[in-house]
Amino acid sequence: MIEISDFRKVKQIKLAAELNGEPYYWVSSYLVDGLLIDTGSAKTLPEFSHFLRGAKISTVVNTHSHEDHIGANRLIQEELGLPIYASRLAIPRIQEPPKVPWYREQVWGSARPSDPKPLPTVIETSKFRFEVIDTPGHSADHVSFVERNQGWVFSGDLFIGNQMTAAGPEMNISDMLTSMKRLIEFMDDGFILFTALRTVRSDGRKTLLDFVERCEKLREQVFELAAQGLDVPKIVNRMFGGENIFASITNG
Repeated sequence: MIEISDFRKVKQIKLAAELNGEPYYWVSSYLVDGLLIDTGSAKTLPEFSHFLRGAKISTVVNTHSHEDHIGANRLIQEELGLPIYASRLAIPRIQEPPKVPWYREQVWGSARPSDPKPLPTVIETSKFRFEVIDTPGHSADHVSFVERNQGWVFSGDLFIGNQMTAAGPEMNISDMLTSMKRLIEFMDDGFILFTALRTVRSDGRKTLLDFVERCEKLREQVFELAAQGLDVPKIVNRMFGGENIFASITNG
């Protein structure tokens, strides 16, 4: 399934695989002044490819190497002949994508290998200048793109929701918070956060500040409970009412 909407000068392309005719999990790509940020998943490639062939794209960038962000890379290189850029840490995983867990295969499918170039420190289009900022946390190879003059931050999967209660094996929460603080330094109250979810947050700086504050409070509570002698399962039950449903879906 594909939905396209315009947010000022930015086109948001929302993509989701379908389950019984309903969207299963939305992931957004963005097109701005010929720059395409992320390329969806293999499961959304049939619909996305139709959009790509009719769009005016000159350069493609990946925020990180996960399969739901690089799914159209191979098509873009082979059929459209466009350059693709990714962080140096992401390139080996995009050139030879690792086997994904079965549950991710079901939702997004596996990406075909592609061959991106290393990202420079700045990506320039005819109208805009995007600074490339290392933002590890969701994954070690994650980057974000900041256009200061427009007040835009394209944050990929760095921010995945206010009430995050699950984390994948690659995720490092401490690095994530450090990366968010790094982005906050670039932002004033008017900055817009373009996430890889279905949402665009016009209160981008506040969104990140609130998330960081919430996580730091959770950390303090965890330390207090650990100091009282509670083990991890008891802390999880006390603070969250038990494990998130993804614990059972993913077999832990």
